[in-house]
Amino acid sequence: MSDGILKRSVSIAGHRTSVSLEEPFWEVLREIADQDALSVQALIGRIDAERGEQNLSSAIRVFVLRRLREAPSRPESPERSAEA
Repeated sequence: MSDGILKRSVSIAGHRTSVSLEEPFWEVLREIADQDALSVQALIGRIDAERGEQNLSSAIRVFVLRRLREAPSRPESPERSAEA
């Protein structure tokens, strides 16, 4: 997994725009979209509709962070406990 920024085109409210996010944010955004039974594009559309004056890429990062903080604690994976 690379932490480099990836730029993707999405269609929001009938117009095309580009969104630049680090790969880990794209991965978690895909996971959230799957959990919510939405496409990534539809999820970005929802985030866009609620972001106010905030930059879209920043709004997506904040959305992902909030969802991760709200998620119930997951049991530690075997790999992580072996690292400790």
